[in-house]
Amino acid sequence: MKDSNFLKEKNARSLWHPMAHPADSLANPPTIVTEAEGVNIVDVDGHKVVDGVGGLWNVNLGFSCQPVKDAISAQLERMPYYSTFRGTTNDVVIELSEELREFFAPEGLTRAFYTSGGSDSVETALRLSRQYHKIKGEAARTKFLSLKKGYHGTHFGGASVNGNANFRTAYEPLLAGCHHIPAPYTYRNPFNETDPEKLSQLCLAALEDEIAFQGAGTIAAFIMEPVLGAGGVIPPHESFMPGVREICSKHGILLIADEVITAFGRTGSWSGSRHWGVQPDFMCTAKAITNGYFPFGAVMIADEVAQVFESDETGKAAIGHGYTYSGHPVGAAAALACLAETKRLKVNENAAARGKDLHEGLQALHAKHEVIGDVRGGEGLMCALELVSDRSSKAPIDKGTINKVQEAAYAEGAMVRVSGPNIILSPPLVLTSADVQTILTALEKGLSAAS
Repeated sequence: MKDSNFLKEKNARSLWHPMAHPADSLANPPTIVTEAEGVNIVDVDGHKVVDGVGGLWNVNLGFSCQPVKDAISAQLERMPYYSTFRGTTNDVVIELSEELREFFAPEGLTRAFYTSGGSDSVETALRLSRQYHKIKGEAARTKFLSLKKGYHGTHFGGASVNGNANFRTAYEPLLAGCHHIPAPYTYRNPFNETDPEKLSQLCLAALEDEIAFQGAGTIAAFIMEPVLGAGGVIPPHESFMPGVREICSKHGILLIADEVITAFGRTGSWSGSRHWGVQPDFMCTAKAITNGYFPFGAVMIADEVAQVFESDETGKAAIGHGYTYSGHPVGAAAALACLAETKRLKVNENAAARGKDLHEGLQALHAKHEVIGDVRGGEGLMCALELVSDRSSKAPIDKGTINKVQEAAYAEGAMVRVSGPNIILSPPLVLTSADVQTILTALEKGLSAAS
């Protein structure tokens, strides 16, 4: 490795960072992370902190999961790559598919289509949902519905169903036929409703209204995150996703659960859909499926949907979609080892317990710091603080101040993520109670620095 002087001198000079202004990265060089172990990361200066971001929502098992590393190494030695396009496959992807079928049996998901990551998984589900309706003779069903504040990746399809202008405006015009309804976001919503259950019903009524306006026969699918993640960690009322499922079923609309973040234990349940007692038609997964150690994803498909494709005799069900790395054997080997370790450690149970500790700690900080407008979480290890310059008006905090919070927290021992006015926390699911306290202590320091 080049020495620290080289790394600091060249930082951001020759690469553009995702989700950042290139000029800002040059003016404010990113933190250079050079080591990671357990739930900790170490920067180029040797500063060690608890990773409150979990990589990017994906390192559920921490940075020292040896079984996954060993599986990757062994597969690279045995067979580093072969295609799963028509006519060929590999042994590990067959084994993984059977394991995932068993794991997601409560959701009624029995088939897997493999991808290289979350955005690919969303794109795949959107495409297959349109094709499903064409096979059934309902070619007019091409539109998609989604939630404002929802996040579904960066491909054109995903960006089109995204509900945040930050990921849309610079790239418009996007895919036609994508329409959005209000999210069940109690802190800010067009109904000025703070009661979660009432807000859920208002949003469901808005969904019914939009379906009536668009015409149910023109809509292919509704896509949603069981708990909205990148949009600021917005957990809906328990009635919301079941209500969406009921409405979609009534109108012949497919339900796509975007579980790139929530699958494999983050909510305290093995999936976000299971958390709310819902069986989706498609489930998009990635991130934690390999613990972030290999780019990989899987779209899980409901048995009823699969039967429509598999019983077709017209040729309309031929899938003209896929990726060079679909079902990559190294990724599949990593996923098999990761799934086994995920179940062995029962990380969903730890996520529920530590998530409760973290959420309660954030509520205590809210009582002390006026800069905190809202605390969200309570469903596993997904939490957020929304910072404001004034609580009464809910005016968002300025970028400079929220960056001070992040910088001071980092100096005190925890990496946290800034997203707009939000501090987002998505630590590894193997977090301990002591690690939670480290994060809370660091945030206390950061919030005090912003006062």
